[in-house]
Amino acid sequence: MKRLISRGLMFGNLIPVMSPVLVERYNRALKRLTGKQTALTDFHIDISGYSPEIGDELGDDLYLNHAGVNRQFILLTTEQKTAPLLNAKFSTSRGILRQFIEVNEAQLFALTARDAVAGELVNSVYALETPKRLFDVRHVTIEADTTDGAVASAEKLGGMIDRFMREDDAWSDDVLIGNMIGLAKETGDITRNPLKLNTMTFDQDNFWTAHFGGVYVFRKVEEPAAIVMDGTADLGKLPIETVVQGGERSAIAQFLKVNDLAEPIVEARGIDSAAILRQKMDFMVADVAAGLGEDLSGATRRDLRNMGRRYHDKLPAAWQGLADLVRWAEDGGPWPRIDSEHPAYFYTLRAKDHADADLVNMLLAELSPMDVRQLFICHKEAFYRAYMGWPDEKKAYVADFLSNEYQVDKAGTRDALFGHEAPMDEPASKVDLIDRVGPWGAVKRR
Repeated sequence: MKRLISRGLMFGNLIPVMSPVLVERYNRALKRLTGKQTALTDFHIDISGYSPEIGDELGDDLYLNHAGVNRQFILLTTEQKTAPLLNAKFSTSRGILRQFIEVNEAQLFALTARDAVAGELVNSVYALETPKRLFDVRHVTIEADTTDGAVASAEKLGGMIDRFMREDDAWSDDVLIGNMIGLAKETGDITRNPLKLNTMTFDQDNFWTAHFGGVYVFRKVEEPAAIVMDGTADLGKLPIETVVQGGERSAIAQFLKVNDLAEPIVEARGIDSAAILRQKMDFMVADVAAGLGEDLSGATRRDLRNMGRRYHDKLPAAWQGLADLVRWAEDGGPWPRIDSEHPAYFYTLRAKDHADADLVNMLLAELSPMDVRQLFICHKEAFYRAYMGWPDEKKAYVADFLSNEYQVDKAGTRDALFGHEAPMDEPASKVDLIDRVGPWGAVKRR
């Protein structure tokens, strides 16, 4: 993993904590949340305040995420909103934290100028003893305050002020006035500088969880389903009508189709679909070549094309399917029949433009693991897990590619791959053909 870390592909964009003041604030918050403290004088934190260095020190990568269910967080700065979330157990957690920081940014900026803000993503489930408990996770509410309780004190002071203004005899209530003065010394003038964080609750309808080998739960769609990625896991009876195993390709394809969640890359408007497909083919060539001990250092696209010719008979069926599709897209070759059982099928899809596009692209990335760029962008946990099993030649190639080609323009790459442009005119023959036969032909039924 050192190769990834040195290129900023792992633990990248973390927030450094180096000043004694910030370390002391962090320790106060950590003590309040976990009863533990760190002896480190400098470290890095993610959006939730989790530090990989402290996790290593404590021998607990889940020290802010007990049982992987209710994520706790420590905010030292609003700049944490741009950091990643490490060791994510739920796909929604980072988005929830970022939205909380953005909605409350002015208040959090003022609060973190004097103290750390500590809190928790709270739901009614405290441990996932059984898989069906996943379906009890329906809402997440954020609770947060400074380590000295400034927000709670301000709320209490606000109530006293309301009472003081409402009751006629409050002017003669010395106890009330004394309590107000005492709290105001802690909070400052809350009428001018309100210390209040918006109470935020988020629905957990569609999400991915790392628990039980990886499960995708889609409840807020026309035909709900759970997709279980660990084929060896016996989750028992779940409280959802449809349960699909990760290896049931046609069932997953049918789920995506009936809920209108994905679209063929070649049907997407405003992108160079052939170029995207060719890049996926290059990744497949690199996978085969690396497995055969080929040195991929500095390999260019031309080098990979040459390797593709050299190892043509060893390339997977997915590569052949994408090659047929590129010939159709670029040269008007015959329409390739790539149904849902074809190894290339999920490589040819991306999420449509809807609220759960990131979740669907995450699922598609896991179903098309040789597309290392999409796997890295959409499902880092799966990427790191796969990376550890690759030969060194592939590790070096992928690290160089992501560092040299993806890192230099992350936003542009994501927009090109997953963005949804306004409809553009296309040659009628291609559009009509897609309309007649669907994405690649019929999706096989279960």
